[in-house]
Amino acid sequence: MVQIYMDHAATTRPDPEVVNAMLPFYHEFFGNASSLHSFGQEAAQALVSSRKTLADFIGAEPEEIIFTSGGTESDNLALKGIAYLKRNKGKHIITSVIEHPAILNTCKYLGDLGYGITFVPVDNQGLVDPVDVEDAIIDDTILISIMHSNNEIGTIQPIKEISTIARKHGVLVHTDAVQSVGKMPVNVNDLGVDLLSISAHKIYGPKGVGALYVRKGTRLQGLSQGGSHEMSKRAGTENIPGIVGMAKAAELAKQRLEGDTKYLENLRDTMIKKILDSIPESYLNGHPTKRLCNNVHVRFSYVEGESLLMMLDMKGVAVSTGSACSSKSLDPSHVLAALGIIPEEIHGNLRITLGRENTMDEVDYVVEKLIDIVKKLRAMSPIVPKN
Repeated sequence: MVQIYMDHAATTRPDPEVVNAMLPFYHEFFGNASSLHSFGQEAAQALVSSRKTLADFIGAEPEEIIFTSGGTESDNLALKGIAYLKRNKGKHIITSVIEHPAILNTCKYLGDLGYGITFVPVDNQGLVDPVDVEDAIIDDTILISIMHSNNEIGTIQPIKEISTIARKHGVLVHTDAVQSVGKMPVNVNDLGVDLLSISAHKIYGPKGVGALYVRKGTRLQGLSQGGSHEMSKRAGTENIPGIVGMAKAAELAKQRLEGDTKYLENLRDTMIKKILDSIPESYLNGHPTKRLCNNVHVRFSYVEGESLLMMLDMKGVAVSTGSACSSKSLDPSHVLAALGIIPEEIHGNLRITLGRENTMDEVDYVVEKLIDIVKKLRAMSPIVPKN
């Protein structure tokens, strides 16, 4: 049976070189990086080397990298760490209405603790207007957190402009770059951010490991008490195999970035054009050009995305509807709702996210199956207008 994986925004297959880099740290170099003997020092050296590799990938310094269990923990550490530390200076945070649940739910939690949260809107292509961000800043504002690119529709935000505004007002900036890293150049100094979240399993690395970049001089309160691991910001024995795997994935992503980006953009643009040209009343969600190189987010009138997903799965094709974090929920996508799309249209969406292993033949196969499936579902639908 055909098996085509096009859900790379949910997770990626670990690269074989990543797996090979990790294996010795399960079998041979298994020591605790805090131990003083040779076993521990071998692990500690791997930790130092990995931190430098990841820092180089995003234009940071090694001491600015805190390893975590993934993007969600990195987001929590950034928001709560700043909020707790600066609560006597201010208790106001600015974010957007289309953030990942790791940000939205953390903001809700902080809101329940008495922090003020402002959710700036987006336009019908998912873009935040920096003017809206500046208008939301008050004397009490301590942090702005706007994602670098959206995990559903792939729209890339003007983070550099937002950082310039924030710096003028003396406000810190965090960005969730989980979807961006490895798909486009991400340099913390070019973006001007103070904190940035990364996840390994989105860049062909292992699950369960991520990182938070914290600009030198930015003070942050740790969320767990224990040892002095990770600059005393994240207590607990480090996941050395995972960290080594993340560093290897970052190294490979850096080497392949230009080629991967061009290749994926070609697949993406071809797929979008074929879908929109071949299926009546199909629409692209998100910005047409300011979008991730691998993101094809489309919706179809008069069909359910869940039905599309399941019928594609029966044809050997893996995609998603909404984001992986909320795809089992029947609630309409908060991202598409923020774009002004009506609920009936929201439920007919598909998120197709391409990876370096996908081919043009696979694109053609998926489009061909989509054409047939949409036609069949519309033939059964009671809401399709009758001519």
